[in-house]
Amino acid sequence: MGKLATFADVVDAADHLTLDEQQTLLDLLKRRISEQERKQILQDVEDGRREYARGECQVVTPDELMRDVVS
Repeated sequence: MGKLATFADVVDAADHLTLDEQQTLLDLLKRRISEQERKQILQDVEDGRREYARGECQVVTPDELMRDVVS
């Protein structure tokens, strides 16, 4: 496998693209990021369902939840 490009290498390479190519790259990256976020949400839901099925969750009121989040 070849050397991985650094972030700076990628930014420099993008500077050599035309404006249309840069826009296409941006659109592509946005779609890929959205897909990764969707996958992470699905994974979080699946994890939560498994925790619930194992009885590792407890019922709390919104006020109790907010107290735990703030503290």
